[in-house]
Amino acid sequence: MAATEATPTTAIPSRLITTAPKKSAAMEVIEDLTYGSTAGIVGKYIEYPFDTVKVRLQSQPDHLPPRYTGPLDCFRQSIKADGVLGLYRGISAPLFGAAAETSSLFLFERMGRAAVYSSGYCPRDRALPLSALWFTGAFAGAFTSVVLTPIELVKCKVQVPASVDGSVPKVPSVTSVIRDVYKHEGIRGFWHGQMGTFLRESGGCAAWFGSKETTTKMFRLLNDRSATSQFEKDALAKEALPLWQQAVSGASAGMSYNFLFFPADTIKSRMQTSPVGGTKRNRTFMQESRALWNQLGLRGFYRGCGITVLRSAPSSAFIFMVFDGLKRYLPL
Repeated sequence: MAATEATPTTAIPSRLITTAPKKSAAMEVIEDLTYGSTAGIVGKYIEYPFDTVKVRLQSQPDHLPPRYTGPLDCFRQSIKADGVLGLYRGISAPLFGAAAETSSLFLFERMGRAAVYSSGYCPRDRALPLSALWFTGAFAGAFTSVVLTPIELVKCKVQVPASVDGSVPKVPSVTSVIRDVYKHEGIRGFWHGQMGTFLRESGGCAAWFGSKETTTKMFRLLNDRSATSQFEKDALAKEALPLWQQAVSGASAGMSYNFLFFPADTIKSRMQTSPVGGTKRNRTFMQESRALWNQLGLRGFYRGCGITVLRSAPSSAFIFMVFDGLKRYLPL
């Protein structure tokens, strides 16, 4: 898509700034799926050990004293028990999930922009304002949550094995988890925790895309002010941001995504790590929320938040840098 000059009331999504000819809709979809999958896999390898620790902190039983005193203690106990590779246990499903999630996010975000243009909110010959880009992020997250919930359910059950009878649980495989969930709860069981995923993804992705584009616009305005001529301003509008600015924009997106809706993710993780096949019925989103509040109060909803926000900064930075770089330099 051809670049246009940004104004104080509009924002050009940074991944759309390119000098290449306009592609067909089909090619745009293929690029979103291909490059989004690649970026998601890169990001998942970076963040997965931290994600394992986060889930273990979030899913500690509410009827027992906490097993871990904090993220560092969880890292120490996990490595002592299973070694470093234990932090990557169950990564096969999340790698598939990361590819599906990231590609779906970019695809649905593009569909969201098309819907905004079709509504007449913004003329098609103008870039969408930042308010619309926050909306398209929420649009993308809402639809992606339906794809993501079954994948995350399997991931959580592999990361935190649960025992029905109180015995020491065996480490399950991805296939055994899928088999057990289907046997005891049917297809519907794979969407246990959907409300938590929906809230986290719709709100979090509004912040993910919105923060990234807001920070990108800020950098472009700062760079534009340093230009000495209109020719230099036009050239800057067509060029990619310096790598450090791209990294800061992507990092701000990841930190916003994870911090703002972390309580919903905590409740989802607790729901998805509950034992399968016992006599105890699965709790609803509200029931799990009340149980956690009664046990630990407000701080219980943010258990593991620090390490999650910390690992999201480099992961999200790499996701956007890989995706934007592939779109710019390796167009299909």
